[in-house]
Amino acid sequence: MSLPRTDDPTLDDDAVRPEDELVVETVRRPRAPRPVDPDGVDGEQLDRADRQSLRRVGGMSTELADISEVEYRQLLLERVVLVSVWTTGSQVDVDNSVAELKLLAETAGSQVLEGLVQRRAIPDPATYIGSGKVAELREVVVSTGADTVICDGELSPAQLRNLEDKVKVKVIDRTALILDIFAQHAKSAEGKAQVELAQLNYLKQRLRGWGGNLSRQAGGRAAGGAGIGGRGPGETKLETDRRRINHRISRLRSALRDMDGTRETKRAERRRHQVPSVAIVGYTNAGKSSLLNRLTGAGVLVEDALFATLDPTTRRSATVDGRVFTLTDTVGFVRHLPHDLVEAFASTLEESAQADLLLHVVDGSDPDPEGQIHAVHEVLTQIGAGTVSELVVINKSDLATPDAIAALRARHRDAVVVSARTGEGFEELRRTLESRLPRPEVEVHALIPYERGDLLDRVHQAGELLTTEHTGEGTLVVARVNADLAGELAVFERGSVPADPTVRGA
Repeated sequence: MSLPRTDDPTLDDDAVRPEDELVVETVRRPRAPRPVDPDGVDGEQLDRADRQSLRRVGGMSTELADISEVEYRQLLLERVVLVSVWTTGSQVDVDNSVAELKLLAETAGSQVLEGLVQRRAIPDPATYIGSGKVAELREVVVSTGADTVICDGELSPAQLRNLEDKVKVKVIDRTALILDIFAQHAKSAEGKAQVELAQLNYLKQRLRGWGGNLSRQAGGRAAGGAGIGGRGPGETKLETDRRRINHRISRLRSALRDMDGTRETKRAERRRHQVPSVAIVGYTNAGKSSLLNRLTGAGVLVEDALFATLDPTTRRSATVDGRVFTLTDTVGFVRHLPHDLVEAFASTLEESAQADLLLHVVDGSDPDPEGQIHAVHEVLTQIGAGTVSELVVINKSDLATPDAIAALRARHRDAVVVSARTGEGFEELRRTLESRLPRPEVEVHALIPYERGDLLDRVHQAGELLTTEHTGEGTLVVARVNADLAGELAVFERGSVPADPTVRGA
């Protein structure tokens, strides 16, 4: 039922009245609609249904007519004001940075009202933007009715406290915003533990106390026998919170070490069989999951949103000549990725550091693709994957302009241009990917008896079969295999030729 109109003269025309209809929509930057892929290469994505299982139904709200200000509540998206300090770079750089912050804020579930940028040599150490600009920010917050301010940078505890005291609304920084998005999207036990660990490490340095009235008193006869001399303020609430957080961090790290055992077992099995591994890396929302689905039919979640993928997915694939390799979809990177997140996701990010080849996916339609490439390279260096062989894949060619594609091809001459939605360029990508995989080191000529079909199968999967000939005694094969398999084939070998080192994989 609808509420009767309230003729309250104290409410101006812009005020929110109880009878105002509440409409909650997904708030994101307008994008051109994308047609559904007729080939269904993304597979059946149950994750999407899980995330969108609850929807608001219009006209179903029942509210009391006689209400007070305290009793009346409505579910609203957070109304936020963005603040950025321009220290280096051009106007285009700062505009791209604020636009990305807006996407992050909308992904977290907020409505962006204003974006403010201040030009400074360095951020103000006390309030991030300076005392004069804080007063202007307060005026903007009051005039727009915002309830949150998001700063495009990592604020120190003092900056955070001073801004909140002066602006009188909640203030968060870029790091807290990214951590919140990760907390919303984490679904596996390992992902949730990693996000919680990063959040606690961030929170531990930003606890606030409220004086001695919250201290744990140690006085009186019931003070554990302390008696005279044992009375005093005791442990404060702040110290108690910090101790409990440290205890929780220790337990999370222990749990993550146990969870990593399963992942390490799978890695060791692949290393034992010397199965080449390929990690798909890139900026968030560049199309990494779509690429994995197109190459393997994995059916992982594909969504036009930042950080839609947090848990790595590994799938097996094979080359044209039968060699088996693995493809792993990893978490996306972003500019100024919080250090606490990198530390918490160390076991997940190891997939990239231990890979034989990186498929670096770049969004060709982004306004600043080179900035994204630079940000990804910074994170790869930070996690120890800066020296791994890399193949740049320029995605979304159906949305990018020809000039943008040409500029990227000029800077990255070995790059492959594809469209994960339409399938354009994937034949070239497969050929290039297979040519960049590590090649077996030893060439063998062996007559494998028919009863040892298991060895022939391993040659097919882990080696590169050059020729086969079926004889009365067995199968005569000429193949390139790794050193371990070559040792097992030695008893059947009819002469071996060392591999040419110039043809080994990058």
